[in-house]
Amino acid sequence: MTEIEDSVWTSLPVPAIILDAQDRIVEINPAAEGFFMTSDKAIRWQPVWDRLAVDAPLEAALDRAREKNAPLFVNDVDVGTGDRAPLQCNLQIAPLSAQPGHMILLISPRELAGRVTQSQSVKSAAKSAIGMAEMLAHEIKNPLAGITGAAQLLSMNLSQQDLELTDLIVSESRRIVKLLEQVEQFGNVTAPKLRAVNLHDVLDRARRSALVGFAANMTIVEDYDPSLPMALGDPDQLLQVIQNLLKNATEAAGKEGGTITLHSFYQQSLRVRRGAGDGKSLPLQIEVIDNGPGLPSEIANDVFDPFVSGRENGTGLGLALAAKIISDHEGWISVSSVPGRTAFKISLPRAEQEMEDD
Repeated sequence: MTEIEDSVWTSLPVPAIILDAQDRIVEINPAAEGFFMTSDKAIRWQPVWDRLAVDAPLEAALDRAREKNAPLFVNDVDVGTGDRAPLQCNLQIAPLSAQPGHMILLISPRELAGRVTQSQSVKSAAKSAIGMAEMLAHEIKNPLAGITGAAQLLSMNLSQQDLELTDLIVSESRRIVKLLEQVEQFGNVTAPKLRAVNLHDVLDRARRSALVGFAANMTIVEDYDPSLPMALGDPDQLLQVIQNLLKNATEAAGKEGGTITLHSFYQQSLRVRRGAGDGKSLPLQIEVIDNGPGLPSEIANDVFDPFVSGRENGTGLGLALAAKIISDHEGWISVSSVPGRTAFKISLPRAEQEMEDD
């Protein structure tokens, strides 16, 4: 590529894939690295249909487009990868005149319009939630305290039937205050104090805490890579994230005897690019896996946004807070979910690698 062509390729806001005559991946652009959550080098020369699941019979259509040297357009089709739940996308496929048999595939996720990278989404969501926290804290908490106090005074001289109404006022007011405190917590997360962290120590602390509390009836399986290097992170904030994911997994399993697996492994090829440059290497992987029914399809693509929850009384702030903390660590958090297996995956940099980069 010329310098201009390379600049255009790098700047494309949608995932782009170049395929050879055998439908193998020749190259992907930075947006596609984010979509696949892997690097161009790691995915190169793999058959595209091994890495891309499209809810449409595209292989034959692609062969016809290649034979006729014509473009192909497919709208409103579900597209997924091994690490991502299916998204509704538009696909554009066109021949490359300079390389006979080669095709370029553009993926335009409809649900992700305007959200080029995860970090942009998280930071935008965080900014919105922080503003809301300030407003709610000042405008709602004080009046609620007055309402709760008035209801408690009224209850002193009421019949049993009327007491049920004042008790309802008090309990619902306290529930709203608890929600506001969670929103304030989301807005008040400090910058992480980064240092070398043993991720297995963090996982063990979270596991022990969960087993004597909310996960007492669950089985938590440890599947660790004993050779995992030290990560660069804030141990207290990472502990908060893992505890939150364990709590979600426990609630998702929803049954006594459910199983949660804590899995750690090393993935050298994972590199996430945010803007220009070669991207940050995130080789250290943690997965929190439950055997529950899976995420509801209507929220699967938005679970890291504030106030999105699959539970009836959920606040939808826990995963948003987790995503904000991991983003502040320059890491990556993702989820893949099918009935019987939901896996939240956290990718973090090595402590040694970060020091070498500096």
